Amino acid sequence: MVRSRQSRIKNYFAENRLFAVRSIVAGLIAGALLLAVGARLFYLQVLRHDYYSNLSQGNRIRTEPIPPSRGLILDRHGVVLADNLPAFQIELVREQVGDARSLDATLRLLVSIGLLRSEEVSNIRRTVLLHKVYESVPIKLQLNEEEMALFAVHRYQFSGVDIRTRLARHYPLGESAVHAIGYVSAINEQDLKQIDSDEYAGTSLIGKLGVEAAYEHQLHGKRGSREILVNAAGRPVDKQGDYTPHLDVRPPVAGDDLILGLDIRVQKVAEDALAGKRGSVVALDPKTGDVIALVSMPGFDPNGFVRGLSVAEYTKLRDDIDIPLLNRALRGAYPPGSTVKPLYALAAQKYNILSPLQTQFCGGYFTLPGSSNRYRDDKKHGNLTMRQAIAESCDVYFYRVAERLGIDRMAEFMKTFGYGELTGIDIPGEKAGLYASPEWKRRAFKHRADQVWFPGETISMGIGQGAITVTPLQQAHFAAEIGERGQIIATPRLVSAIRTAGSTTVVPRNPRLMKPIDIATQAQWDVISDGMVAVVSGPGGTAYASGVGAKYKFAGKTGTAQVFTIKQTENTRAKIVEERRRDHAWFIAYAPADDPKIAVSVLVENGGFGAAAAAPIARKVLDAFLLGVDAVPEPKKTAAPVHATAEIPKATAPL
Repeated sequence: MVRSRQSRIKNYFAENRLFAVRSIVAGLIAGALLLAVGARLFYLQVLRHDYYSNLSQGNRIRTEPIPPSRGLILDRHGVVLADNLPAFQIELVREQVGDARSLDATLRLLVSIGLLRSEEVSNIRRTVLLHKVYESVPIKLQLNEEEMALFAVHRYQFSGVDIRTRLARHYPLGESAVHAIGYVSAINEQDLKQIDSDEYAGTSLIGKLGVEAAYEHQLHGKRGSREILVNAAGRPVDKQGDYTPHLDVRPPVAGDDLILGLDIRVQKVAEDALAGKRGSVVALDPKTGDVIALVSMPGFDPNGFVRGLSVAEYTKLRDDIDIPLLNRALRGAYPPGSTVKPLYALAAQKYNILSPLQTQFCGGYFTLPGSSNRYRDDKKHGNLTMRQAIAESCDVYFYRVAERLGIDRMAEFMKTFGYGELTGIDIPGEKAGLYASPEWKRRAFKHRADQVWFPGETISMGIGQGAITVTPLQQAHFAAEIGERGQIIATPRLVSAIRTAGSTTVVPRNPRLMKPIDIATQAQWDVISDGMVAVVSGPGGTAYASGVGAKYKFAGKTGTAQVFTIKQTENTRAKIVEERRRDHAWFIAYAPADDPKIAVSVLVENGGFGAAAAAPIARKVLDAFLLGVDAVPEPKKTAAPVHATAEIPKATAPL
């Protein structure tokens, strides 16, 4: 049987039609793709021409920040306290140096030739890495001629490292007023977390203390920028080929100048009077709050921080037993001693505890009912009125006042004047001090036995000992409050006016007035004012010697604050061998007594009696401000006695 083979005949028509359809589809797809490419080209080259043109310029034009000139700081008479001088520094641009390994090699090389210290490298590396790769980061500030010559010799070994000229902060008076003015130093890792890194691009220094820190925003200014033409290696060039582009420059805006209420002449008098001692002097204008002088001794030269201290230099400064870095005026907390007595006398009148003319007998010691413990005085004062008790600083009188007032009324009254609170001065770092009370004890201690308030603690508080501490700034503020009789009281401030960069117009700042203290009558204020005037003008006044020959009427109060406890059997006038265990010396004052223009507090650490150590310093400050005297001769010695209270147990350490 033969099978028939069937042949398949191609359908050329169907194949042609399929080919045509496929060709049309392929053509449409290709056309669509070409249209998309064309549209994209139109978008990039026409619609976005300016944008990408600017981006392309970045390949050959680099924007470099221009740091602003920092504002000046001047005293009330226009004396420059902080200015700017040209200085050379080494700066590094990370993208030109290379990767992290190249950065480490560069820093090691700078150490090997003696331009960096090995202990600085880790901090410098960390700071460089925190900046953008294209930013120029200062790594060595204020080069001297020898260091500049050394770098020039080795310049060929470095890529991305060069010397730049910048303005560096300069303090022409060195240590003078350093705790008030503050200082600037290199921007560190912590600073970078708190500032606008773009605004500080090109800036290597930032305020760290005092006015420099508190008014950083006003002093810094606004940075500028300039465009620089660079070649393929990133080096600045004048032109590329025959083409010289137009390069934009945005000038920086300098920081504002700050005018302080500080009188540098009075400041210097106070510093010279306190030279060689540890302590503080603060002088205020009671009506405006302007700080006329703010001294904390010993001090330090702020120019070292601008330059950059070595680890050894900073460690020596930090570990100095005299603590030069401590701003004693704001942060030194000390028992006020007898300087509190005038206010307790005012409280005694307010609460009808004692009348001004009512006498109290001082036999040299005081005992609480049912106790044999003797709270001693430095002598037997006999019968005293309130004015006499203030003038002679009788402890026994104020032991009785404290016993009759009670701690609750004492705490309520003293906090009205700001004890235990901040004054609100316009620079950072202020300490509030302490005024203890039963309520404070309950908060401060966990164990019930420690929360008990004892009558002896009230007695101690009555003469400014025990759990009560103040700062020299607070003491000057309290003196101002007393001098103004609680009426015109301004918050202390250092900056009194601002001058915009490039302008000659000084814009005064309005003082921040506090709420008046309407706590006593005029007659009651007169009693304590008369008592404080008698301190320096009455023959029995504790600071009579310091008031001799004064050409103005002033009021003051001495204070002697214990650093350690005196036992009942010890002689209070026995010589203390260890100098740092001696009593602290206080003196507060205001002048003229009838219309105060200045209030002063003086603290001399371990100075002994306030009358002997602190009052003469205050007199020099008052004379310098009121009479324009730069150097005041020592007052003539008289036969009049100079008294200072020998304080009682439960003293509080100063720091």
